[in-house]
Amino acid sequence: MLSLPSAAPLLLAAAAEDAAPAVSDTRLIVAAVVGIAVIVALIVWVKLHPFLALMLGAGVLAVAAGLPYVDAFTSFTEGLGTTVAGVGILIALGAIIGKMLIDSGGADQIVDSILARTPVQRLPWAMAFAAFIIGIPLFFEVGVVLLIPVVMLVARRSKVSMIVVGIPALAGLSALHGLVPPHPGPLIAIDALGADLGLTLGLGLLVSIPTVAIAGPLLAKPMARWVPLDPPTEILGASDRADDARRPSFATALTVVLLPVVLMLARTLAETVGFEDSGFGQVLDFVGTPLVALLITALVSLVLLGTRQGRDRSMVSKLVDSSFAPIASILLIVGAGGGFKQTLVDSGVGDVIAKGLANAPISPLLAAWLVAVLIRVATGSATVATVTAAGIVAPLAEGLSPTHVALMVLAIGAGSVFLSHVNDAGFWLVKEYFKMTVGQTFKTWSLMECVLSVTALVVVLLLSLVI
Repeated sequence: MLSLPSAAPLLLAAAAEDAAPAVSDTRLIVAAVVGIAVIVALIVWVKLHPFLALMLGAGVLAVAAGLPYVDAFTSFTEGLGTTVAGVGILIALGAIIGKMLIDSGGADQIVDSILARTPVQRLPWAMAFAAFIIGIPLFFEVGVVLLIPVVMLVARRSKVSMIVVGIPALAGLSALHGLVPPHPGPLIAIDALGADLGLTLGLGLLVSIPTVAIAGPLLAKPMARWVPLDPPTEILGASDRADDARRPSFATALTVVLLPVVLMLARTLAETVGFEDSGFGQVLDFVGTPLVALLITALVSLVLLGTRQGRDRSMVSKLVDSSFAPIASILLIVGAGGGFKQTLVDSGVGDVIAKGLANAPISPLLAAWLVAVLIRVATGSATVATVTAAGIVAPLAEGLSPTHVALMVLAIGAGSVFLSHVNDAGFWLVKEYFKMTVGQTFKTWSLMECVLSVTALVVVLLLSLVI
């Protein structure tokens, strides 16, 4: 007997086969457009909560794609469960770490050190640089939940908009997520296209530098005028601790922030060097897994930022409990975004669009980017876009030089981050953390992703002319 998750794609495929190929393809595209339109309409005009809007939009999409009514939410529940099991747990662990950093004064200590050494006008560049470094080994969601408390405190203490310091940090994390291994998308694309890992890593970092500069600090300045946001007053349930209360040292606070980075980087180095099969390598592989790395960091934070700061175990437990309330809505919305994405993926609309474009008479690098863009817009997942596009355009990589194969990987990665919108869990993650409306999120986060994607493509195309 098939389980519900495994049955979903088969049910959707069977529904699609009921019509002629051309009609079914058109139907899938129309279904995707209608589903997205329903979500936007319910949130913007009906003022329905995003969780309910995403759920209803997924149901409309499934029915419009030909799925029986009784199975309308099969893919949605699968995607919601998968997202909460993956991203949701990371958000919860990140919330614990963020709460401990804030309540202990550790985040304040980090912010004071940043502000003491960085003029206000250079804060966007400092945040972009920090995100760039941290984003090399970290998954995007992990980097967001670790950096958001620091970004919020920087905005509040320096009395600037969250956009000014938040967009540069998000640009750094997003660029590294889409362009640089060891992130899952680039790694899978490297394998599918037969690209050289070291060459792709080096070129990815090279492409990321101007991309982050343009899509981050430079773009954030006009964005802050388009979307005025006051400095945050509440930060992930921050406590009203006295200014003269005991704080951890800068080294202690920084240790908590960088511990998951070091653990994940050690795992990557073990895989790169080739001793991951040894006993020590297996240990690094285990502790460097994002879930385990954040769990270890959360437990360490309870000691370094909790009991060692004079709090008893009961008080530390209450702090952990209080860290979950502010993220309850975020978890549901992000999970629902994952459910809608899974409905899109199972409907096959991404394959319908991408396969036709792959055969178009255009530059292989541009074709790779466009395929990834269309799958990204259709499914909302950068990783799904990268994996699917890599498989579709792999034949185009045959006969290309090693550098151009690496550049094709980067073109796919650039396309995979284009236009994050309502079907992307990251869209709702940013919206809820920044306390923005859907419209404001489109004008900031979504626009930044578009600029980042196009800028990276331009840099890739320019490099293809000289190497």
